[in-house]
Amino acid sequence: MESQNARPRRPFRLAALLPAAALAAATASGAAAPAPPAVEPTAGAALAAARAHREARGAEILSEFADLVALPNVASDLPAVRANAAAIAASLGRRGVRAKVLALPGRPEVPPVVYGELRAETGDPGAARTLLLYAHYDGQPVEEARWRQPPWEPTLYTRALEAGGEPRPLPAPGEEVDPEWRLYARSAADDKAPIGALLAALDALAAARIPRTVNLKLFLEGEEEAGSPHLGDYLQAYAGRLGGDVWLFFDGPVHQSGRPQLFFGVRGIAQLEITVYGAGRYLHSGHYGNFAPNPALELARLLASMKDAGGRVTIAGFYDSATPLGEAERRALAAIPPFEDELRRDLGLAASEGGDARYGERMALPSLNVRGFVSGSVGETARNVIPPEATASLDLRLVEGDDPEAMLDLVEAHVRRQGWHVVAEPPDHPTRLAHPRIARLVRSPHYRAVRTAMDLPIVAPVVAAAEAAAGREVVLTPTLGGSLPLYLFEDLSGLPLIGVPIVNHDNNQHAPNENLRIANLWYGIDLLAVLLTMPAP
Repeated sequence: MESQNARPRRPFRLAALLPAAALAAATASGAAAPAPPAVEPTAGAALAAARAHREARGAEILSEFADLVALPNVASDLPAVRANAAAIAASLGRRGVRAKVLALPGRPEVPPVVYGELRAETGDPGAARTLLLYAHYDGQPVEEARWRQPPWEPTLYTRALEAGGEPRPLPAPGEEVDPEWRLYARSAADDKAPIGALLAALDALAAARIPRTVNLKLFLEGEEEAGSPHLGDYLQAYAGRLGGDVWLFFDGPVHQSGRPQLFFGVRGIAQLEITVYGAGRYLHSGHYGNFAPNPALELARLLASMKDAGGRVTIAGFYDSATPLGEAERRALAAIPPFEDELRRDLGLAASEGGDARYGERMALPSLNVRGFVSGSVGETARNVIPPEATASLDLRLVEGDDPEAMLDLVEAHVRRQGWHVVAEPPDHPTRLAHPRIARLVRSPHYRAVRTAMDLPIVAPVVAAAEAAAGREVVLTPTLGGSLPLYLFEDLSGLPLIGVPIVNHDNNQHAPNENLRIANLWYGIDLLAVLLTMPAP
């Protein structure tokens, strides 16, 4: 496959990466404008500085961000990933961040991590809070034919494509920026948006001479979209640099209602494939129908035995190990305004599982999903046969307290109780003759869920910062529906973990026409500016 580096790129303009303070316009006479006096680092001052900066220099912020997302970044394309890392480290360095491109010792073939440190500017930096910020700069592969424009040619639209948005040029310096515009490009939302927001927030504080009150450490991963296979190795290799007070994860979208949110946990995941067997070869459905069992029907019955019509998993013990939500988590769920009716309309669902239960309640439970089913063929390639086997692929989303292996053991025990002989390899002829029902179970790599208690002291100032930036209460989600390997951070650092997503919920993450709503980028700038001026503990 041809490397994405072969694609002509929009040049990454280094001049666009200079801090706003260094790019301040000269006076009419050509003399540099005098620096303003230092400003007290309060949330209000930081927010005012961020908004003034993006209103004055919104066009430049968008231009710089477009240059960043124009860099191809599929994790499997190592030269492209390295080019991204070098460009990001250089742009951070120009903001005063001590940034380095870290390699895994002895593993030059592994995508690098961009690491950075920035010390507090007020009081004793040793006594200040230290925030560890995680994001990733790699992106998903693309199917270019399904994109409206080439995925690494960032294109600005007046609205979302689904709302009739039309392409328009990037704004000229000084031109007003409409927050409802959307920038379409791979990784515009997932996950370069937080990087662009951080650069602009640093510029805003520097331009207003507002000192930072926290120490900042950055950990920007380069293979998250490839499953983070070396994340644990990196965290172990550089554990000495990763001390602090809290990990802030800038990944994922805001709440489905469109409101900003913070999340305090993610579900784990366990995966399993089940293959059941019939005759040793394809059989004519006329000659052998009513004689030879059909594996597709047999597997369908087995899967149906695992979950009832209301959506409750019927596997014995499936819910027993889940750690119940605490009082703070239950209060947070109760405070989320109902949005499920609107979500069902958006998804085209007349009803949802659990008797139309609240979304957050369902995310607090482990789930079982059939993500794929294969047996024979359909459509134009369908044949009048009884297939020799059928395979289903399952994923289990786990909550805190669930051990992945133990949960898979429960599934296997259920299969056995339904009368199936379980094997680890395809059965040979004697095994087929000895057992009328044979199921092969193959487990995949998995990891557990994590959840940070919402009543820890560090939570309140982070919530306050998000609400100051949002201008309203934010959604506090005990457990996000998706899965991330955050257990590695918990195991290796022991620090609290808080998810701080900024991008729009309808960003087409991982899909064609990925996009970022500009208002969400503005929110990210505001939020980071306030976090960087968080009051001392």
